[in-house]
Amino acid sequence: MTTVDERRAAQAPAPPGRRSPAGAVLALLWGGAAAVVALWWTDTSSVVGVADWLTGAGRITGLLAGYACAVIVGLMARVPVLERGVGSDRVARWHARAGRCTIGLVLAHVVLILLGYAAQDGASLVRETLTVVLHYPDMLKATAGTAVLVAVGITSARAVRHRTSHEFWYHVHLLTYGAVFLAFFHQLTLGNDLSGHPLATAFWYALYIGVAALVLWYRILVPVRLNLRHRLRVESVHPEAPGVHSVVLRGRWLDELAARPGQFFRWRFLGAGLGRVSTPYSLSAPPQRDRMRITVKALGDHSAAVRRLRPGTRVWAEGPYGSLTEDRRTSPKALLVAAGVGITPLRALFETLPGEVTLLYRARSAEDLALAGELEAIAHRRGARLLYALNAPDGRRPSLTAGSLRAAIPDLSRHDVYVCGPHGFAHDLYEALRTAGVPDRRIHHESFEL
Repeated sequence: MTTVDERRAAQAPAPPGRRSPAGAVLALLWGGAAAVVALWWTDTSSVVGVADWLTGAGRITGLLAGYACAVIVGLMARVPVLERGVGSDRVARWHARAGRCTIGLVLAHVVLILLGYAAQDGASLVRETLTVVLHYPDMLKATAGTAVLVAVGITSARAVRHRTSHEFWYHVHLLTYGAVFLAFFHQLTLGNDLSGHPLATAFWYALYIGVAALVLWYRILVPVRLNLRHRLRVESVHPEAPGVHSVVLRGRWLDELAARPGQFFRWRFLGAGLGRVSTPYSLSAPPQRDRMRITVKALGDHSAAVRRLRPGTRVWAEGPYGSLTEDRRTSPKALLVAAGVGITPLRALFETLPGEVTLLYRARSAEDLALAGELEAIAHRRGARLLYALNAPDGRRPSLTAGSLRAAIPDLSRHDVYVCGPHGFAHDLYEALRTAGVPDRRIHHESFEL
């Protein structure tokens, strides 16, 4: 590793990191699931015979699937306590796991309830399926909703998603709202545990209306207000490294957004063919009263087109989001580790994070070091350490092991470590840091990948 500046900044006491509300949120979600199970339990008097066992299992999986549908929508409503307190990447992982559970519950509900009805009626499974879908109230809508939900699940699977564009995945994912809406009504008309039970029905309506209100407020009304008030436009676009460009954005009263170094917004560039998809890009410099800056690497259709933006292009922004900020700090010493375009949020933190700060920047070559001039100026100005980990002339990658990290930073275990980079890099680095003795609570990472 190459050291650019090894002077030390004066140490400052670090405030204790803010306590994450993740535990409380998970307890609330599991408490809701327990309440759903309790509702089914109290409404089930006795189970006799195979048909009752099948329909009973179909009922509970159906109730849990209905509850899970509300949960997966609520998790992606971009509620500030989740996006900034828990962290966007953790919430996205919860959403992905809840989505997989929801698909499993929906399929189990469909199979079990049809088998149970067929056993009760003494009919074949095919005949019972046609009867239920074609003649039961709201079942055509529910069937369509189920088909859409399964399609969303298939396209969200990692193996499929990596073979499709972000734009395609984004638009298919939006169909989740339609799927949940279509499936909602049959829960009330056909659900034995809800139909005829006023309190249970009121709870179900409150759950779904509450989630819908969160989506309406945080995904529609708040962004509308933000963009009408702040009127963001592209001011300029600058190359930083091969395939990497910075976009300077100008607006009004941007300090009111209370954006923090390390956070990101979701961006749409209107009138430039980039307005159909909301894409997350981090702030690559501390925000100012009338300007913000993002730095983007060409990794897909949307990011590759950013370099063609023209001054004056209108911008639609949502945010700020993310919890990779100073609030996570628990020590007066911090190590920032970036790989590739992961330098963007860490560059802003490198300038503003108090205390003793070291930045380790992993890239293929010196030519690929985006924002290197700024980083070196910041290191010189604040007396911080800046280390580069570049490939050898023969292409061999430097080994970021526990041993090499401790050699570069002997008191590594006393540092908070902020990590931003590709998923595989972050995973390997996490393992190396834990082996080097860095406590889990001091390793801070945020990713846009589900």
